[in-house]
Amino acid sequence: MFLGDGMSVTTLAAARTLLGQRQGRPGEESQLAFESFPTVGLSKTYCVNSQIADSACTATAYLCGVKNNNGMLGLTAAVPRRDCAAAAEPATHLESIAAWALAAGRDAGIVTTTRVTHASPAGVYARAANRNWESDANVRQDGQDPALCRDIAYQLVHSFPGNQLKVILGGGRREFLPTSIVDEEGTRGRRTDNRNLIEEWQREKMERNVTYQYVWNREQLLSAADDLPAYLLGLFEGSHMQYNLEADNRTEPTIAELTEVAIRSLSRNEKGFFLFVEGGRIDHAHHDNLAELALDETLEMSVAVARAAELLSEDDSLIVVTADHAHVMTLNGYSPRGNDILGPSNDRDEAGVPYMTLSYSNGPGFRPHVNGTRVDVTTEPNYSK
Repeated sequence: MFLGDGMSVTTLAAARTLLGQRQGRPGEESQLAFESFPTVGLSKTYCVNSQIADSACTATAYLCGVKNNNGMLGLTAAVPRRDCAAAAEPATHLESIAAWALAAGRDAGIVTTTRVTHASPAGVYARAANRNWESDANVRQDGQDPALCRDIAYQLVHSFPGNQLKVILGGGRREFLPTSIVDEEGTRGRRTDNRNLIEEWQREKMERNVTYQYVWNREQLLSAADDLPAYLLGLFEGSHMQYNLEADNRTEPTIAELTEVAIRSLSRNEKGFFLFVEGGRIDHAHHDNLAELALDETLEMSVAVARAAELLSEDDSLIVVTADHAHVMTLNGYSPRGNDILGPSNDRDEAGVPYMTLSYSNGPGFRPHVNGTRVDVTTEPNYSK
């Protein structure tokens, strides 16, 4: 299952256009890898208590099959957000498709470009009354007891189904390390319980006498791929993984590389597997009104989907690609075919001011009007198109 976080219909239209334009064509006629799939549909993404969905209530819906409240993971809507006592009630607990797969003798894993404890991947394995409870420090900040409501990183290492996931690949080392430790790339841990969950993950696998490996950079990942252990944990950043366009490819694997390693690992189980893959930074770029980064992250996920389709047989595999919610990016104007999707529209507004083909209806890209007229963003010093 591939999840493009925030990958709206507009994002798809703009991304496929960018893909074609990077290849020297007008672009609008291009196709992302999954747009050639035989079946397409739309989903309603509201939460029980929210008109606009977030990545936690949607993760619960598409991974557990139950709609719940905004900001909540793996729990029914009977639990109010941040209510630790209500979340401890077994009747409110939900099971994910990963748990179902494991119970049937299959394997399961997660791949994400965000922290592995972030809302979307956490929907695979966690139950939390607040999606922000990624470490024990976050639970304490809400005045709750982390011994009663275990944080998401702890659940991944010590609770079912997280502790049975054969492949865990993404970012987020800081949620697993105590504040006394600085990780391999200079990020300080955030745990206040003095626990090193990376070491605890390794120790638990050692005690079970299974093969395992922890990796934190691309070279180690590709080396591990030559002789895959039974369990693989890869944390490639202190927080989220770098945007593809800004990444150091010596240390940062692509989402396609992560997906291939995960599929090769999980495919060893003859009964099958469930793999969740998230292109999570599409969402983050949209939040910051960084259209090119959002579209490039979408194209990277398309590459990962194409690689998965190459590795898996249609006879016994199902690939689902979806999004959890949309964003406020719009595609404007009446430009001719092939107009630079990242540049200004061919039109101007009624005051004769240029505007971008892609724009955001809220967020940091907003410019206050001057004397009732929009600012001409093409005159700004950081404008590059």
